[in-house]
Amino acid sequence: MASEQHDSRRAIVAALAANLGIAILKFVAFLVTQSSSMLSESIHSVADTGNQGLLLIGRARAGRPADERHPFGYGSLRYFYAFVVAFVLFSLGGVFSIFEGVDKLRHPHQVESAVWAIGVLLGSMVMEGLSFRTATREANAVRPAGESWWQFIRHTKSPDLPVVLLEDSAALVGLVIALLGVVVADVTGDGRWDGVGSLAIGILLVGVAIVLVIEMGSLLVGEAARPEVVDRIRRAIETFPTVSRCIHLRTEHLGPDEIVVAAKVEFDPNLTVAELASTIDELEVEIRRVEPRATLIFVEPDVYREPAG
Repeated sequence: MASEQHDSRRAIVAALAANLGIAILKFVAFLVTQSSSMLSESIHSVADTGNQGLLLIGRARAGRPADERHPFGYGSLRYFYAFVVAFVLFSLGGVFSIFEGVDKLRHPHQVESAVWAIGVLLGSMVMEGLSFRTATREANAVRPAGESWWQFIRHTKSPDLPVVLLEDSAALVGLVIALLGVVVADVTGDGRWDGVGSLAIGILLVGVAIVLVIEMGSLLVGEAARPEVVDRIRRAIETFPTVSRCIHLRTEHLGPDEIVVAAKVEFDPNLTVAELASTIDELEVEIRRVEPRATLIFVEPDVYREPAG
């Protein structure tokens, strides 16, 4: 959908601005408090900021026109950059937080100036909440009616919105964990609770990264269009004048806004070669009318044969 491209860009920019501001606040709080949870959250926000930058770079590079070396265009680069984002979230965010948490459990020390950390975390929650609200609003504009959020993340062909939604969700949960870790460590005087918070944040980030790696990897390999899109294209073919049957239909996303359509179609056998060529051209126009993202269409005329046996 054309609107999905615009909406996901808005969500990315909102997330980038929020995460950059949050990262600065968290680093200041870490320098004051020496809190392990605050350091983990600082690295988390830095990773998120870099991730939004990668998504924007991916969008820019994917927008290049097709050329002789890449005749199908560069749309799949958006999936590649989203896959890199998932890896960065895993390595820089998750693994570092786990390492920091384990180190704090082995060598605990009292959290200093906990009020600073609490204030920054509460402020970060507000900023992250605004980013999350933007992401959910833009996702709702393209999420099919009745589809759950998990189904949307699994089935959408846009790599940007799932990444931003899961990152913002993980950030909000991580902020709550960090807040609990700092408060409990300050109240009990036991710095190990701060380490527990950092460890929990790391495990959370690794879990989110694994989900993103699986989903982005699937898109990178190549996924068919949504079932409703395939059905819409099939109906356009089967109801087209002079078409007797759609023998089979294959689709694949080259990028979020680019679908390749390959169809084997049985036409009226009385058509001349010139009429058949003209009919195929008209059919391609009709397919693009019902699904504008069908940028590459291949129609093969054939005769239907009953399956053997």
